[in-house]
Amino acid sequence: MRLFDTTAVALERAMSGAGLRQATLAENLANANTPGYLRRDVDFHAELRDALDRGGDVGDTGFAVRAQAGGAMRADGNGVDIDVESAQLAQNALDYEAMVSVAGARTDIMRIAMGIR
Repeated sequence: MRLFDTTAVALERAMSGAGLRQATLAENLANANTPGYLRRDVDFHAELRDALDRGGDVGDTGFAVRAQAGGAMRADGNGVDIDVESAQLAQNALDYEAMVSVAGARTDIMRIAMGIR
């Protein structure tokens, strides 16, 4: 019997991916006025979905920061839209909070089952 099931491991990896995405989106904002800067993003949702579909070890799932070529560019070659980045930062923070809430609820259920609470 394993202590951490696939859901618990997937939650941990999702929180890790959301943390990396938050840092990446913040970096985009910090470089909003850097000529030639291409925005970057982390699609951790797709990586986790693929790992779960394959049925492999979700704990081995890694996330990559990728430059997003294309899209609207300013004359100086910068691809960062401050409004879009800010909205994505807010959405990512809400996603992270939801994951933390689910993980906390699962921990509470385990504690109750063990008679700790």
